[in-house]
Amino acid sequence: MSHATPLVPAAELVKRNTMRFPDESDEYRRARDALLAEEIELRRHIERVAEQRRRLPPGGAVNGNYRFQGEQGLVDFAGLFGDKQTLVVYSYMFGPQRERPCPMCTSLLSAWDGEARDVGQRVALAVIARSPIERLVAFKHQRGWRDLQLYSDIDGSYSRDYFGIGRNGGDDAAFAVFTRRDGTIRHFWSGEMGMETADPGQDPRGAPDLMPLWTILDCTPEGRGTDWYPKLDYPG
Repeated sequence: MSHATPLVPAAELVKRNTMRFPDESDEYRRARDALLAEEIELRRHIERVAEQRRRLPPGGAVNGNYRFQGEQGLVDFAGLFGDKQTLVVYSYMFGPQRERPCPMCTSLLSAWDGEARDVGQRVALAVIARSPIERLVAFKHQRGWRDLQLYSDIDGSYSRDYFGIGRNGGDDAAFAVFTRRDGTIRHFWSGEMGMETADPGQDPRGAPDLMPLWTILDCTPEGRGTDWYPKLDYPG
């Protein structure tokens, strides 16, 4: 039986940090060191959660007869995996009833497009929406996306089964991971945080947050704010 290497206490690691910035005060350094200890503990907690996620028992088998229209033609669910054993699916809020897609989803996917080729070295990544593929591709070109693989959920059955459709029948964002092992496709994990699990004064969000935008803003004094959200277009 293997044993994990004991971790050095965060406070001790802080003492090893030699970074100092021009003209910083002693007050600033004390506060920054206290924050650094918390950041170290946060990093460790993120890793503990990721390890717990990796240890999940097998999820439910994927039994739906799902069909999608991709840029290269029709594909079934197994086809979304390509040559990979793991598939990551993002349900994009861009159904046929929408005049334009969700700005938040679009902001997220714009960031992911820059990482898609890297992600694709490890796992398959598919973006699924309920609009016709021609509409999805037109918007993909408008945004300048190059590497995201978009698929139209032809009859909406995947979206219904895996929470890409909300209780009111409209689009809902969803993030799901599937595995293909020994010839069986199973659901592995999905984000399950929503309004029911949101803390007071916060929008519903997962942890870790999938949007690089929020990660950057969380490092600033302005933060992510309470009344600002990304837009599809900005003046000027």
